[in-house]
Amino acid sequence: MRRLVALLCALAALPVSASTAAADNLVFDVTLPAKKVHEECTRLEPGESRRWQWKSNGPVDFNIHYHRGEEVFFPVKRDGMRGDGGTFTAKTGEDYCWMWTARAAPTKIEGRIDK
Repeated sequence: MRRLVALLCALAALPVSASTAAADNLVFDVTLPAKKVHEECTRLEPGESRRWQWKSNGPVDFNIHYHRGEEVFFPVKRDGMRGDGGTFTAKTGEDYCWMWTARAAPTKIEGRIDK
């Protein structure tokens, strides 16, 4: 019993991450300062999909993008949103990033990306 209590105390002392992954699902809860970004990235092969949803307490610019050399491609791009969701299916194998940019004020964003 003492070992269990010691283990629980040690776990409670660990830092809490802004995002957690469980069984290929990603859950996040972040507060962005004004004009700052948050990204969640993953590799997708052609035909692979991810369900996603998020909400914020203020407007943010949102996109799903990938890079090829110096070029950036935006399969999804939406400005001034307070929430969104859907299913994204990759047409090509790439490292895709879901990205949020806070506007003029600090903004809290919570959401998930599911396999």
